[in-house]
Amino acid sequence: MSFLDLLELDFVQTALIAAAVLGLVAGVLGPLVVTRKMAFAVHGTSELAFTGGAAALLLGVGIGYGALAGSIIAAVLLGVLSRRESDRDSVIGAILAFGLGMGILMLALYKGRASNKFGLLTGQIVGVDSTDLNLLVVSSGVVLVVLAFIYRPLFFASVDPDVAVSRGVPVRALSVVFAVLVGVATALSVQVVGALLVLALMITPAAAAMRVTASPLRATVLSVVFAEVAAVGGILLSLQPGLPVSALVTAVSFVIYLVCRGIGALRRRVLV
Repeated sequence: MSFLDLLELDFVQTALIAAAVLGLVAGVLGPLVVTRKMAFAVHGTSELAFTGGAAALLLGVGIGYGALAGSIIAAVLLGVLSRRESDRDSVIGAILAFGLGMGILMLALYKGRASNKFGLLTGQIVGVDSTDLNLLVVSSGVVLVVLAFIYRPLFFASVDPDVAVSRGVPVRALSVVFAVLVGVATALSVQVVGALLVLALMITPAAAAMRVTASPLRATVLSVVFAEVAAVGGILLSLQPGLPVSALVTAVSFVIYLVCRGIGALRRRVLV
């Protein structure tokens, strides 16, 4: 089949819509995740999303619902247990190891197709059906609406938490809410790039954007653009050769990061 013929297939169009929605959510959340130094937390949350997805496979329910439940549980645990900055890494490490171990156990008990197991780890965007797409769109809408309401105090607390506390900003509550939002976005991203490569959408585009601008608004806009290019571009590049989508999504995302890092380095040299 030609490239244009492939674009006319229903599952390809559904995959492209799903990737576009995920790119928007990941791009908007990414700069705040990077600012709050939560990259490791995203990875830990993705492991619980993997566990939830594996449990859903075992129980015969939708993988998206299982991944969403696992991510929300992980986010709440991270928000509650890591009350001190010094505790964060150890708590994430413990949750990550537990989630990965339980996920492997559940996959071992699952007797279905091996491709379903592999898809949890590396993504299976072509397997997204209309039900999954509806869940993705509704969940993404909820994330964006909640973020819009809390963005200003959350950004204040992210940049200068000590001053935010002294001004009466509910920093702890905002941290838990934001962790849940990140958990939801992580669970949604697992369907595209899998639990192992979720950082390619949640972190890399934002890290690239923040290499070329210090403006929060411009960084968010660029992060969304980069995430869209990586997610949608990865799918388009994978169609004709039939290569894994997740590999190309991560490759595009990393190339964007390298280019932005180079631009940032050149700018600093010019200024010096």
